[in-house]
Amino acid sequence: MLRKIRMMAAALCFTLVTLLFLDFTGTAHAWFGWLAKIQFLPAVLALNVAVVLCLVLLTLFFGRVYCSVICPLGVWQDIVNWVSARRKGKKARFSYAEEKKAVRYGVLALFVVLMIAGLNSIAILVAPYSAWGRIAGSLFAPVWACGNNLLAYVAERANSYAFYEVDVWLKSAPVLVVAIVSLLVVSVLAWKGGRTYCNTICPVGTVLGLISRFAVFKPVINTDACVNCGLCGKKCKAQAIDTKNHTIDYSRCVMCMDCLENCNKSALLLKAGMPSLKAAAQANASESKQECGAPENAGRRAFLVGAGVALAAAAQAQKNKKVDGGLAVIEDKEIPERNTPIVPPGAFSAKHFAQHCTGCQLCVQACPNGVLRPSNGLMTLMQPEMQYDRGYCRPECTKCGEVCPTGAIKPITRAEKSSTQIGHAVWVKKNCVVLTDDVDCGNCARHCPNGAILMVESKDGGRKIPVVNTERCIGCGACENLCPSRPFSAIYVEGHEMQKEI
Repeated sequence: MLRKIRMMAAALCFTLVTLLFLDFTGTAHAWFGWLAKIQFLPAVLALNVAVVLCLVLLTLFFGRVYCSVICPLGVWQDIVNWVSARRKGKKARFSYAEEKKAVRYGVLALFVVLMIAGLNSIAILVAPYSAWGRIAGSLFAPVWACGNNLLAYVAERANSYAFYEVDVWLKSAPVLVVAIVSLLVVSVLAWKGGRTYCNTICPVGTVLGLISRFAVFKPVINTDACVNCGLCGKKCKAQAIDTKNHTIDYSRCVMCMDCLENCNKSALLLKAGMPSLKAAAQANASESKQECGAPENAGRRAFLVGAGVALAAAAQAQKNKKVDGGLAVIEDKEIPERNTPIVPPGAFSAKHFAQHCTGCQLCVQACPNGVLRPSNGLMTLMQPEMQYDRGYCRPECTKCGEVCPTGAIKPITRAEKSSTQIGHAVWVKKNCVVLTDDVDCGNCARHCPNGAILMVESKDGGRKIPVVNTERCIGCGACENLCPSRPFSAIYVEGHEMQKEI
């Protein structure tokens, strides 16, 4: 019964967390956005003491149940393992293996050093929640959107507008590559060795493993009832049960409770009590004589699955051509070179944003205007930055701050956003159609929400040209996005290292 409850809770959390990255309407975030904020690393970066304390207490009482219920990447490994176990002759395929302490604690130490040094773009590659966010946002979201567009097409033919089409496009090639590699690595390791990623690479799993050694409730082997059949060890995805010495490595046990259900003699029970240091030492000292059987062609199948998903996403990511009245193709805008990248309102500064963002892509997926885009820069790789070629940051929208679980983007009100300066507009004389085509324009001035752009007569008494009041400009990008000049806008936004209120 405990195992079934755990599986139902895991399935529910996994589905809802994944839906946060697929939903483009914002409905899921209003109801289940808190699931992203109770993930361990985001809670630590957001200095959410209450959540971190609750997760620590949960681990102290029930062991690493977080890894098997709340963490989406952990649940994904269980799904892959379940599929692998359905193969004939592979239902009981694990054996005890010693803890790889050097790798485990080495990765944790390197992760902490990189985070302290501000090299988040490298450290977050192994962070479980953000890794799953990149996988769901880059690989699953395009398929989800294409399914929605198909429903919209069918509904429109039936004179129904219950669905509406959304753009499907490639936001970042590097993020797509990282997502594919992450999915393949985690899936292959899970297919071959169960919880290898959790108990060897994942820094969150290592931290919780240190705490779970002292868990109150844990599976305990009753040596009087045990007949040494070895079935519990063969079923343990964490390879943490030493059936020879009747010990369990609780630092790697994720409380999946498979062993409890599969013990035919009821020799495994969930009991309360502090762990035995002697038993832990014996578990760490004993060696496994069996090797985990790797399913034939598992790597090849995992590769083909990943490649198929990637090809589907890439095929759907092509941009539709924009036409002017069906007569001529409108040339797409090119993104200008910015000396300082633009970070979203509520980030306070580029430094604060870089130190707290895990590149999970939740804000990128939630942005209704297509403004947020993953960075391709080495120091800020996969962390969102603002680009205005497809839209601009509307003053009434505060979605990114609402969904950010790490505190990289603080929630702000609409009034606060309208007075937060994230950059300022710069006019590029050589690109302006007023001068290049000798026509009246003023599009930038008409659409500026803060009235920061005025059209004034040029010095030679010709047509009116734009002048930017940098003290009133908030850097929303409406002028850059709506400028008719192609391929480069005649006005663009330069970012600020520090945001300020005007």
